[in-house]
Amino acid sequence: MEKKQGIGVFEKYLTIWVTICIVVGIAIGQWFPVIPETLSKFEYANVSIPVAVLIWLMIFPMMLKVDFQSVKDVGKRPKGIIITCITNWLIKPFTMFGIAYLFFFVIFKAFIPSKLAEDYLAGTVLLGAAPCTAMVFVWSYLTKGNAAYTLVQVAVNDLIILVAFVPIVALLLGIGGISIPWNTLIISVLLFIVIPLLAGVITRTTVVKKKGIVYFNNVFINKFNNFTIGGLLLTLIILFSFQGETILNNPLHILLIAIPLIIQTVFIFFVAYGWAKWWKLPHDIAAPAGMIGASNFFELAVAVAISLFGLQSGAALATVVGVLVEVPVMLMLVRIANNTREWFKVIY
Repeated sequence: MEKKQGIGVFEKYLTIWVTICIVVGIAIGQWFPVIPETLSKFEYANVSIPVAVLIWLMIFPMMLKVDFQSVKDVGKRPKGIIITCITNWLIKPFTMFGIAYLFFFVIFKAFIPSKLAEDYLAGTVLLGAAPCTAMVFVWSYLTKGNAAYTLVQVAVNDLIILVAFVPIVALLLGIGGISIPWNTLIISVLLFIVIPLLAGVITRTTVVKKKGIVYFNNVFINKFNNFTIGGLLLTLIILFSFQGETILNNPLHILLIAIPLIIQTVFIFFVAYGWAKWWKLPHDIAAPAGMIGASNFFELAVAVAISLFGLQSGAALATVVGVLVEVPVMLMLVRIANNTREWFKVIY
């Protein structure tokens, strides 16, 4: 009998492991501050090198699956790219602004001072204007997404970020002369996309040439099954060891910021996922399309918030909350995507 597709035993309880890692990370930041202080020294252009290495470990197994013959064929199926681009750049930033404004300035007006509300709005807009890059390979992996197509979707988004991020943020927030740490953006793309892709292609080509494609698919690639999840959990521990103090000092506002972020995340996922269903795309393209829009390039958003508004600003706090809520919410959406695979069965 063919093995039923879906997440495995370890991934099934991933939310529990994620929660434990968040708690462990905050505890390390509180009780062993020397650890994050030491790790923070290994940073360049606001990019944490330890986090970059772990993200590299997360997405390397995904890159191993990329067959460049399949990448060439992506042009024959442009609908998934169209959905990704329109959802991420013509819908997501503006719905994020609208939802955040509604909550911070209307619904939560009694709880959030107007100046702080402006800062929180700025942080959420930074998240909304930075669609996911590296982490989407994890979500694609967990939903058995098409590796080659996911790569192209991410590459297109990286190119658009270069020209669209600053104008969109400036338009929505009315910030004159907004600047972006280009070193952060360029290094992030190199570390999170280019290097692991090259490593994956070289490894795949070498192994297939020496041992054949059957060995590669059935033996070699299975050796990396736990790399993605392990890298994710260790990344969370490091991230929250850095941000634990900020989170513990703002418990109510963490919740107030999280609510519109969660609503936006779920909404955007179903916009792209539902659109893909309507256009009759296969599940292995539809699921990553929904994940790219729903999740965020939080490394960039956090770096820009700190650069523009300062480490202790409300904008920086909002981007940190984005990291806090993203993984549990995205795991929920992964489960939804896997449980609705039958919706797309007619396509196969």
